[in-house]
Amino acid sequence: MAKLAFLGLGVMGYPMAGHLQKAGHEVTVYNRTAAKAEAWVAEHGGAMATTPAKAAEGADFVMACVGNDDDLRSVCLGTDGAFAGMTKGAVFVDHTTVSALVTRELGAEAESLDLGYVDAPISGGQAGAENGVLSVMCGGTQAAFDSAAPVIDAYARICRRIGDLGAGQLTKMCNQIAIAGLVQGLSEALHMAEKSGLDGRAVVEVISQGAAGSWQMANRYETMLDDHFEHGFAVDWMRKDLGICLDTADENGASLPVTALVDQFYKDVQKLGGGRWDTSSLFKRLRHMG
Repeated sequence: MAKLAFLGLGVMGYPMAGHLQKAGHEVTVYNRTAAKAEAWVAEHGGAMATTPAKAAEGADFVMACVGNDDDLRSVCLGTDGAFAGMTKGAVFVDHTTVSALVTRELGAEAESLDLGYVDAPISGGQAGAENGVLSVMCGGTQAAFDSAAPVIDAYARICRRIGDLGAGQLTKMCNQIAIAGLVQGLSEALHMAEKSGLDGRAVVEVISQGAAGSWQMANRYETMLDDHFEHGFAVDWMRKDLGICLDTADENGASLPVTALVDQFYKDVQKLGGGRWDTSSLFKRLRHMG
């Protein structure tokens, strides 16, 4: 069992940190809003700290799951940042979806301090975090990954090293690109069924058993048809992720025409007031169009 710090107790981080404590690790949490950390300690035990640096003191591993590039920098750098509190040989594991650029930047800083660094973005949504069945895609040295993987297993269905530092973030971009196209395709299929006077549930019951079947179809079609979107992965966060994908494509020459189009459709959803709706709200956009 290890001494751990967990930074960021959002909808993903809160249950992930809970799985670590339940697995028997000694967990200290930090959250920008202290009340969330207090609630976590009341529910799970462990301890809380007032800064990332204090949370990281003496930790073998420091896990982070925050919002974006700037949030990640803020919990890593400076006198109150995690790097300032970590001891040589400790490993920083970043579960945030951020740019490969900031990953390499912080990874280089960590290396200069003799710290390990693993970029380990996650997929599986809030339910995956709560049930401990996330997909974790990792980048970093083999040694850093090998040391961190047994800890990550507390909330992972699969945890795999894809390559060197930044490879985890690039893999997460591929994940979001695939999801964007799938959700738009599913939305259009359900929209076509409704416009044709068909029972959407009956349609899905049949086509889900063939080549059209997907996780999105199995887990989202009912809430889509019920016009229920107050759950799941928010459109605002998806647009952040797709922006990273499109910026990276500009750098490496990848062609992402469908991703760029769906990103604009999500912009339409935001204009409808759906920034916090689930990504499956692309269907609501089509219904709104008539």
